[in-house]
Amino acid sequence: MDVYADRADAGRRLAPWVARALGPPGDDPPLVLALPRGGVPVAVEVAAALDAPFDVLLVRKLGVPGHAELAFGAIATGGARILNPDVIATAHLSDRAIEAVVATETAELVRRERCYRGDRPVPPVAGRTVVVVDDGLATGATMRAAVLALRDRAAARVIAAAPVGSVEARALVALDADAVVCPYVPHRFRAVGAWYLDFGAVDDATVTDLLEHAAGSAIRRG
Repeated sequence: MDVYADRADAGRRLAPWVARALGPPGDDPPLVLALPRGGVPVAVEVAAALDAPFDVLLVRKLGVPGHAELAFGAIATGGARILNPDVIATAHLSDRAIEAVVATETAELVRRERCYRGDRPVPPVAGRTVVVVDDGLATGATMRAAVLALRDRAAARVIAAAPVGSVEARALVALDADAVVCPYVPHRFRAVGAWYLDFGAVDDATVTDLLEHAAGSAIRRG
């Protein structure tokens, strides 16, 4: 049974798999985008190993009321929305209930965008290879929304990467991504946190600090 010490350890171990999926380095490095919050410490290590620029892509999971961990879809900056009709049917969600959750999560997405990015512009993705990183793939809804958002912004190639994921989630994300890098897909998945010794919460301050450090490193490289 493979278990990661923490998200940084997972990112370091994920990086060689991503490098192989990318193939020989070209003139321009890929853009590494993290899904906050949990994907940020993972993506920082991947970006460092690839010597690639790093930023975040804001995506919010749409959770079933009363069972927030059960996602019936996801939204992303730019208006991308993914809904899972099977979960919606099983949970007996009405259109009004769905739109109420969407409104709440849209407000949180906007808040985090302001918190994390401030006045920094969204990095351009048109014509670029983009690696989207999260700390795990449970349902795949969040990652799939991210991939589709990047498609809408004309990314040339989108690689979805996570240290661990379920069989179902990996298959779902593969419908839209050019490649899915997920080195550990346990038969009995349970939950993302089950495969980390330390799966503590990542707060806004940690995300902001990592982004500021990455921005400073980019300036120094330039």
